[in-house]
Amino acid sequence: MAEDARREALKKIKDEVLALAESPLYEYRIQNHYFPVIGEGSHYAKLMFVGEAPGRTEAQTGRPFVGAAGRVLEELLETVSMDRKEVYIANILKDRPPENRDPLPEEIAVYGPFLDRQIDIIQPSVIATLGRYSLGYIMRKFELELYIQPISSMHGKSFAAKAPYGDISVACLYHPAVAVYNNGMKETLKKDFQIIKELIK
Repeated sequence: MAEDARREALKKIKDEVLALAESPLYEYRIQNHYFPVIGEGSHYAKLMFVGEAPGRTEAQTGRPFVGAAGRVLEELLETVSMDRKEVYIANILKDRPPENRDPLPEEIAVYGPFLDRQIDIIQPSVIATLGRYSLGYIMRKFELELYIQPISSMHGKSFAAKAPYGDISVACLYHPAVAVYNNGMKETLKKDFQIIKELIK
């Protein structure tokens, strides 16, 4: 898909989410003067990160991973000699849930198809899941649900899968938020990130 076509397809997603009055999170967005957070990065990224939902800073700016967890993510990318401009970053939910609570099944059902379209547009060869909700969604999407275990058992592992556009790898990672106040977890994440280096060679 040419750059213009990718840009246009991603803009269409943004426009649809902006007008998504049937979303259970639409009123909350409007009341708080938040923005939907669609995604950001290279439209030809080999590596796509998928988180669960935007936080307050993200909803205030309309950009993914710009708060404390975003700073951790950028630091982790540096450990594998990558910049966030080279990757694509998105969440399952495009709107912030109240008080950053966990996504509800009906919210995932509403927003999941937009993420599916983003994956088909970007066509990454590696999808890195950030946290357990992202892990569950992506593993089920690519028919890997038999391998789903608690994230404490799955972090740092990768799985081969087939996307409509070709073979891909799914890399399972903790959400960077776990390392914001815990340096020990940051070391675990740095170690787990090395798998990305191997997968995108």
